[in-house]
Amino acid sequence: MNKLLDLLRQNARLSNAELATMLGITEAEVAAQIKQLEADGILMGYTAIINEESVDETRVTAIIEIKVAPMKGKGFDDLAHTIMEYDEVDSVFLLSGAYDLSVTVTGTSLRKVALFVSERLSALDGVISTATHFILKRYKEKNHVFSEDSTDERSLVSP
Repeated sequence: MNKLLDLLRQNARLSNAELATMLGITEAEVAAQIKQLEADGILMGYTAIINEESVDETRVTAIIEIKVAPMKGKGFDDLAHTIMEYDEVDSVFLLSGAYDLSVTVTGTSLRKVALFVSERLSALDGVISTATHFILKRYKEKNHVFSEDSTDERSLVSP
């Protein structure tokens, strides 16, 4: 199943027939493995990687590092779950190091994201401090390289 997951990480649009050929198994086996991965909560969804700057120049993405005072008996989980509920929040990760949580947020302007951080995130009980980093340019995301010149990706080969 690890080989199947690797192929789906590279291109989730591959058909079961293509996956079966690449893995040397039948389409039915591929379909069964995918169904099992979904049922087990391993394969949780399929997403597109979009060059957001080409679609909407006003869209802003920020990574916010949050230092937290963990609550007794609850650790970081309760605050992370509260933060996850905000529509602006794309992802939340528990970190090691100087900050405890990393939150990725999208908004329609720098000001709106800044207000979200100052009025909503910073105001939460348990938040000690935040550091906001606005993404200025994407170079690579989920193994996809963003470039200004067009290249023929068919020449890229992965072992």
